[in-house]
Amino acid sequence: MKKLCAFLLMTSLAVTGCKDQGSTPTEKQYPVHLMTVDPGHFHASLVQRDMYPEVDPVVHVYAPKGKDVESYLNLVEQFNTRSENPTQWEEVVYGGGDFFDKMLSEKPGNVMVVAGNNQKKTEYILEAVKNDIHVYADKPMVIDSKGYELLKQAMKLADEKGLLVYDIMTERFEVTSMLQKRLSESKELFGEIVNGSVDNPAITKESVHHFFKEVNGKPLVRPAWFFDVEQQGAGIVDVATHLVDLILWSCFSGEMVGTDRVAVKTARQWTTALDPAQFKQVTGLDSYPGYLKKDVDSDNVLNVNANGEFVFTVDDIHGKVSVIWNFEAPAGTKDTHFSIIRGSKANLIIRQNAETNYQTVLFVEPTSDKEDLEPALRKLVDDIQGEFPGLGFEKASNGWSMVIPDALKIGHEAHFAQVTRKYLDFMKAGEIPAWEKQFILTKYFLTTQAFNQSKN
Repeated sequence: MKKLCAFLLMTSLAVTGCKDQGSTPTEKQYPVHLMTVDPGHFHASLVQRDMYPEVDPVVHVYAPKGKDVESYLNLVEQFNTRSENPTQWEEVVYGGGDFFDKMLSEKPGNVMVVAGNNQKKTEYILEAVKNDIHVYADKPMVIDSKGYELLKQAMKLADEKGLLVYDIMTERFEVTSMLQKRLSESKELFGEIVNGSVDNPAITKESVHHFFKEVNGKPLVRPAWFFDVEQQGAGIVDVATHLVDLILWSCFSGEMVGTDRVAVKTARQWTTALDPAQFKQVTGLDSYPGYLKKDVDSDNVLNVNANGEFVFTVDDIHGKVSVIWNFEAPAGTKDTHFSIIRGSKANLIIRQNAETNYQTVLFVEPTSDKEDLEPALRKLVDDIQGEFPGLGFEKASNGWSMVIPDALKIGHEAHFAQVTRKYLDFMKAGEIPAWEKQFILTKYFLTTQAFNQSKN
């Protein structure tokens, strides 16, 4: 904490000094300086989709030469050259094989951004903390039990040094998820959350993704290692991270949910098949690299262990997460999300399917026909207009659907700026709330435990 306080004090003095000298905004000193490490996932670029007043526009990049870093730089350049609200990032790139050691020795920044190959990510996080560097990491931070132990070390050391270690949980900023959480806090509308069971959980989160899709209006090219669970991680420890986080955040925000309060009850995983033509379509490669041959069957089809689901409990409340990867979405559709939180008075259900024209819609469905909840819903909608301006609702077949203005539906790519601003707020405050840090540890405890159980 002493080091972070000293950093904030120096920042205050530096900014004050600039003001005294009458400097222009382009000359002022910035408290946050980013160092991007091995940006093999497009999420690294999306962190820079917007500019932030406290962040230096000069970003130092340390990565091995190749398509991964080229894709990252190309996407940042698209942000810099777009016609509406272009960014002004300046990328300083080091491309040697010793890129990580070079970053540690030069240390031109104070925040490491890491989003890419997950095989060494947790090691990078721990080493960054050892070298007094804050960490802003894409999920997953951890893909196995060994990594979880390293993360525990990193989080403990970060606390001792006053450093901030945080992962990018974009789905908290999706408007229907935010609204589902807010409605579940109303005892008049929702009641109390039920305990549920393994077969009928209180909370279910299901996410369907696709290997081939568009990002920023162009087909996404994925690196071949993305399909290797030893480098990317299995689906049950990758996308499931978001779903576990949503359950904890939706129902237990502000609580210290330690690992002693949770348990994995059931877990399983299964594969998605890609033939050589599909693999080429999404990677641009004519053949499978050697490290993928272990997952290629006798018909030359790659079987990726991308899918998984598990049920866990927090105290007596049961939650279920499911991750499904298909190759490509049907025409007119996209990645989809399903969620239900079951209450004693009403169930809050997010659907994104043919019924909703593949738009994400939140439904409020009473659990009893005898209970008229419409007055409670109307009052709550009126009360939260400040949080959700223009929000309304209308009759649906089993209750009501929430009518959300388009202005509140900003899209997945824009959520990265929202999470980044939250992280920057934590930096200004000098700390991350204790319950948030515990969520990180408990979340990865659950995903790695589920991964272990799914292999039995």
